[in-house]
Amino acid sequence: MPFAQINVGRAKPLRVLQVGTVNKPIGPRNGYSPIETVILNIDQGLHNLGHRSIVACSADSTVAGEHFPTIARSLGDYCRDSSPEGDAQIDRHLEMALERARAGDIDVIHMHQWFERVYSGRFNPPVPIVMTLHVPGADSGVAEFASRLPGRISWTHPRIHNVAISDYQRRQYADLIPVGATIPHGVDVSDFLPPANGLPQSYLFSIGRITEVKGQDTAIEVARRSGKRLILAGCVQNKPEDSAFFDQLKSSIQLSVDLTAEPVGPDYFERVMRPILSTRHQIIYVGELTAAATKHWYHYAEATLFPIRWGEPFGMVLIESMAAGTPVIAFAEGAVPEIIRDGETGFIVDSVDSMVRAVGRLAELDRQASRRHVATTYSTLGMAEQYAALYQRLVEPMESAATRAQLADILTIAPPPVITRQRVAL
Repeated sequence: MPFAQINVGRAKPLRVLQVGTVNKPIGPRNGYSPIETVILNIDQGLHNLGHRSIVACSADSTVAGEHFPTIARSLGDYCRDSSPEGDAQIDRHLEMALERARAGDIDVIHMHQWFERVYSGRFNPPVPIVMTLHVPGADSGVAEFASRLPGRISWTHPRIHNVAISDYQRRQYADLIPVGATIPHGVDVSDFLPPANGLPQSYLFSIGRITEVKGQDTAIEVARRSGKRLILAGCVQNKPEDSAFFDQLKSSIQLSVDLTAEPVGPDYFERVMRPILSTRHQIIYVGELTAAATKHWYHYAEATLFPIRWGEPFGMVLIESMAAGTPVIAFAEGAVPEIIRDGETGFIVDSVDSMVRAVGRLAELDRQASRRHVATTYSTLGMAEQYAALYQRLVEPMESAATRAQLADILTIAPPPVITRQRVAL
């Protein structure tokens, strides 16, 4: 089912301030940082389109457009425990971002977090706010937030415009908050160019947070039953249930190699990958990979397994793998049926048995079809064009109102010799 997209037209250059998250630095990722990756991709796309892209984020970040540092360093972990120091850093970050938003040279704010501060009026810039929703509706905290302030929250605020990342996610929010558009994530396919000697090796790949809903135990079962080697990659977050799940997986992992800090260069395959793939071990865990290393493991895999047990709102793994030319075999959960073209860029299955059978059908697929699919449907530029069209749609009414007010101001003449002008707040 295709995404419901907004119309994209030619628009004038815009001045966009993205308010970054502070869990990890914005920039070429060094590990698990999904929202930060999206922020960087939007920034890169807007910059390439000729818009003025400004990102308010920690000073240890790297962006394509303009960097507006708010705090010295990111907080370092998605699952950190709340602390007075961390909360103070977040407050400082948002105060600085709001100050920048009020400088008078911003057309629109783009946020990815802190909806409760926006809807409660604690973060109230004088321009429209686009809020990208990144989590499932049930995990968003919207219902809990509304219950704490009954009758005091208006979800139809004229300056706040929520964006879903899939039609599946949009349906999840239907009874919670208004969502005005669906704009899927994008990646730059040119960043995933297969290496010259990039013939697929005999292994399956699974990457993501090590957690039960991601289904790494199922990936292990599929590898065993299909007789394939499995490369597992991903972080174990600071959650007791995730640590317990990883402990269960350890009995099946035959080789564990931490490649987190391993430098990536032209010799990465020969220096790092080939020795690992030359062992006789079937189930191998390689730790939390950098973005550069992840691309290598995508490129050489026969397929990426995505045996999720939850309603994934999007799934960057899906488009990254396909951008590398590697098909995905996934369960039909969440947004998966919207992203994978079954039988063309991978296989959508409904059981472990059918996933095992799909492994045996990989030779039927054209790996270049996966790259073409991402290039035409999930490109960074296409995503940025859709956001720019949305920004323009939101900014135009404000500009028209301001122009009308200024014109009325000029034409309103009091008895001479005094000309009165009414100052209009923009």
